[in-house]
Amino acid sequence: MEDQRCSLSLSIFFLTVLLDSGTTGMPSFFPMNQLCKFCDVESSNCSGTGTCTSNCSITAICPSAEEICVALWRKNETGFSIETLCHDPSKSLYGMMLDDFNSSACLMKEKNTTGGMVQVCSCTGEECNNFLIFSPVVDPTPDDPLVSVVLVSLLPLLVMGIAGMFYWYRVYRPRLRSQEWKSSIKKRKPKSGGLDCSDVCVIMMDDDRSDSSSTHANNLNHNTEPLPIELDQLVGKGRFAQVYKAKLKQAASDQFETVAVKIFPYEEYASWKNEKDIFSNSDLRHENVLHFLTAEEKKAQRQYWLITAFHTRGNLQEHLTHNIISWEELKILGSSLARGVSHLHSDRLPCGRPKVAIVHRDLKSSNILVKNDLTCCLLDSSLSVDDLANSGQVGTARYMAPEVLEARLNLENIESFKQADIYSMALVLWEMTSRCEAVGEVKDYEPAYGSKVREHPCVESMKDNVLRDRGRPEIPDTWLRHQGVAMMCGTIMECWDHDPEARLTAHCVAERISEMEDEMDKLSSHSSSTEKIPEELKIPTEVEIPEEMMKITELQDIIAVDCSVSDQK
Repeated sequence: MEDQRCSLSLSIFFLTVLLDSGTTGMPSFFPMNQLCKFCDVESSNCSGTGTCTSNCSITAICPSAEEICVALWRKNETGFSIETLCHDPSKSLYGMMLDDFNSSACLMKEKNTTGGMVQVCSCTGEECNNFLIFSPVVDPTPDDPLVSVVLVSLLPLLVMGIAGMFYWYRVYRPRLRSQEWKSSIKKRKPKSGGLDCSDVCVIMMDDDRSDSSSTHANNLNHNTEPLPIELDQLVGKGRFAQVYKAKLKQAASDQFETVAVKIFPYEEYASWKNEKDIFSNSDLRHENVLHFLTAEEKKAQRQYWLITAFHTRGNLQEHLTHNIISWEELKILGSSLARGVSHLHSDRLPCGRPKVAIVHRDLKSSNILVKNDLTCCLLDSSLSVDDLANSGQVGTARYMAPEVLEARLNLENIESFKQADIYSMALVLWEMTSRCEAVGEVKDYEPAYGSKVREHPCVESMKDNVLRDRGRPEIPDTWLRHQGVAMMCGTIMECWDHDPEARLTAHCVAERISEMEDEMDKLSSHSSSTEKIPEELKIPTEVEIPEEMMKITELQDIIAVDCSVSDQK
């Protein structure tokens, strides 16, 4: 017994020497780890304000020297809870990283974890996570009544300032933009004689999906000699000119390239020059705008020529007349049309460089070409620029917006013309949708408003339908059974809204259709799970189609796109 006591005393003495070795210069073999409160989640009366204790009865030595003391306070439906533990701050805890862990006090901070919002502290003092210190709640109400008096006094001035800014934005800013736009057009007039060979090469090679190539353009000087073009056949006739399919011959061989030649009579010099000036602007180059090659004056024939790329599928009206399109083709045609109009309307290029904003003013299915890849490209910009300030009532009556029919277009604001283009584009999108197999029973092609008006309606006839009756092309309930078509119809209805300010921008429409593609992919992936259900377990259900407006509104929520009805962006 005496020997055991001596041995125990010797062990205690040896342990004391080891623990004190750090202060005597001896190496420390057993460093002391952090001492912390360590309890699982326990209910607490701590309300999260002021200071309180954890009420944890367990004190533990942390397993690792790197670990520190941590406390978490949570608020749930039944009350409050506190959790205390040791944790390595270099590792995440409930999806968050600890900071300010060098403090000796447990200062609670609000953090977002995988389980929701919590108050957390981390510290290095002995049992420091037992005493929780919460940040005081600051009362936002000022105690000094003088502050309230000053704020109330400044409120009328603030309201007047906001009203003044709004008035300037709505009235004077459009006038300034219109003046800048007109002056920039004058500065951008092209050189006489058209484009040189390098310009033509760039334009023809700009889109590798174009139906025309550029092998012949390298050997031509368009400023000094006419192109060796042989007219082939008449393919179209418009208000100001005729369009021919033609052969652009190569000098070194018998080969040729197919191009389109738009021939203006001598009396339509102004229309030819206007369209030439627009197409000659290099900023207009876009895959969904007709590629311009060059312009020529044929004084001997008293004609003016525009030479462009040729697309064998013809215009959109012809394509829809002879073809029923699929849902995928509808998305391709619709999105490419919106991208082309968006490029015209934009005042900046994708690279950010300023660009002249252009409005088409005569959008219709016969003024849109279909390329080999089933994308659209815009043509016939003869009304786009020079006539802008002269008259608000130009274009085709069937596709005129309500404000154009009513002759109340703001001629000094280019945004008004863009909004009119959007209305016309909506009618073209409706024509595309009417020939899509996804709508169910597909009827023969007919233009917007169909048999409600005669083949070439006058302005007065369209006023009766659009203004007096507030009529729009019919969207049958059967169209809405296809979710993608229903989304498209919702977009169309926003674009032909009677209020021009409420219409979407072309950029927004392009984004909407792009979102439709993503959303339909999600819907198709969800619906694929039904294939795993055996046939005998499937229960037939009767689906009731709700009213048109409610159906479209619900589907529009699926593809919520943050779009502005202005072109500010």
